[in-house]
Amino acid sequence: METPASIEKLGQDQDAVPYASSTSEGVEQHQKNSWQYLKHYFTSREGWIGDYDYVYLITPNIWPLNRKYKNYEAPFYGLDDEVPILLTVLLGLQHALTMIGSIVSPPLAIAGGAFNFDAEITQYLVSAAFITTGIATALQVTRVHIAKTPFFIGTGLLSVVGPTFDILPIAFNYTSMRYANGTCPTAADGTQLPCPDAWGAILGSMLCTVWIQIAMSMVPPKSLNKIFPKIVTGSLLLLVGVYLISNGMQNWGGSSNCNGGTGYYALCPNIDAPKPLVWGNPKLIGLGFSVFVTVILVEQFGSPLMKSASIVLGLAVGCAISGATGYWSNSNITAAPPITFLWVHTFKLSVDGALILPLLIMFICEAVSCMPDILATAEISNVDIEGTQFNSRIQGGILCDGIGSLISAFGTGLPMVSQAGNNGVISLTGCASRRAGWCASGFLVLMGIFGKFGAVFGSMPPSVLGGMQVFLYSTIAVAGIRVLGLIAWTRRNRFILTASLGIGFIDIVQPSWFSQILDYSGSNVHLQGFEQGINLIVETPFIVAAVIGVFLNLVLPRDRSEMDRKVRESGGAGLVLEGRGE
Repeated sequence: METPASIEKLGQDQDAVPYASSTSEGVEQHQKNSWQYLKHYFTSREGWIGDYDYVYLITPNIWPLNRKYKNYEAPFYGLDDEVPILLTVLLGLQHALTMIGSIVSPPLAIAGGAFNFDAEITQYLVSAAFITTGIATALQVTRVHIAKTPFFIGTGLLSVVGPTFDILPIAFNYTSMRYANGTCPTAADGTQLPCPDAWGAILGSMLCTVWIQIAMSMVPPKSLNKIFPKIVTGSLLLLVGVYLISNGMQNWGGSSNCNGGTGYYALCPNIDAPKPLVWGNPKLIGLGFSVFVTVILVEQFGSPLMKSASIVLGLAVGCAISGATGYWSNSNITAAPPITFLWVHTFKLSVDGALILPLLIMFICEAVSCMPDILATAEISNVDIEGTQFNSRIQGGILCDGIGSLISAFGTGLPMVSQAGNNGVISLTGCASRRAGWCASGFLVLMGIFGKFGAVFGSMPPSVLGGMQVFLYSTIAVAGIRVLGLIAWTRRNRFILTASLGIGFIDIVQPSWFSQILDYSGSNVHLQGFEQGINLIVETPFIVAAVIGVFLNLVLPRDRSEMDRKVRESGGAGLVLEGRGE
């Protein structure tokens, strides 16, 4: 859709007067034009509604309702195009709804599965994740120039930032280690109690290690791609997805704590739940399927607005069914504060040497893995994907992720990374305007401030959460497969993948395989911390795979055979030929 003529003309008149005019007349004229523009934008029908077909957003993909839009192409709004206010609000909400699943899943997984926090702390971590995500996304969309330098903070795209899933394997392995060595409390019957000091150690260690990602933002993207090629980033995404799917399935069956649990966790999610059942009970599996199937049905038959919020709708259906059948407890929602903010709950910060190496590697991987997401967002936003400006967007995106993680750690939240999950919304609605991104940021901050909103996610039955997590985590594994599909399947690349994925999959199927190798029990605390750090690296799937992949990629000679040259030139088609025996 073209910008309304009157608004477009005012925008052109506004640009006609330089911002830095040296004459008082120029400044006065610019202020007058700006006022006229704003007055028209906020008081006219064109400014508020425009001529966008809003019915398209809510029309289900069901015959005969969808006949009108069978070959419909949504109008496109560029980064800085004028978008009607109503449409800006609707699309901003749409982007915010798209992000909810990926925002709530990491803190819920960490709070319940790693640190055994109670409902109050869990609700707070969810709220903190929404607030820090909104702040980081606003910074990413705005793109702030660092004075007197060629560097920026942010991509300047409708590129969203959210909690990274890569922290989950580190957190799970770290808390398992601390419960095993007695530095996290355990009840007399073996039940693991909340361990806030462990989360404080992760926060403090994050504040010390995130600087490597900030430093990497100053490295040219081409150099980063040489050291961390697609064969590395693709394998780490695949392993993270597969690892997290197993965690999501634990919740789907009832809860990770009650799978073989005793005492308080003899039944799922615990013996005090409204309807406790054994892990894997068909009723619990059915609750998770209600979410999973709803997501699929919405994708098939839903309107554009519904499709972008399919995860939220799936959770809504799962919550409705679990509530109607008596599996839902409202006590935590009732007890939650109406309004909350960062630092309502705080954690004792510390630095654990066992976390330094794993977190350094994680932040290095974050700096590289966000690059394809930024590329995808730039491509769908119809901006250049090559050249100096695009490289500047990559640099700004990496730096924004690092600063976002720094801000989040200070705010007791999880580390941040750029995501491309909202690209489907840009494609469906044809809106890449940054105004929608700023509006989405505002909605996310508001969602975090209203404590009852976070309490809903913290109180839902684990089976409902697990159904959403399995679907969401599967998208990470699929993203890894997509990246690996872009490499040339030469003998060298297949060898690197075989070695790195082989060890990575060991960590998933036998997570404690390495724990006895460096089992130090002496009095040297520093040596013990170092060996625990090595264990944490080796037993975290995507980290050990990234280390092996980067090392082999740097030391192995390039393929020189004629067959491998043909595979490289065909962009990987050699794999298909090999499979057919040709």
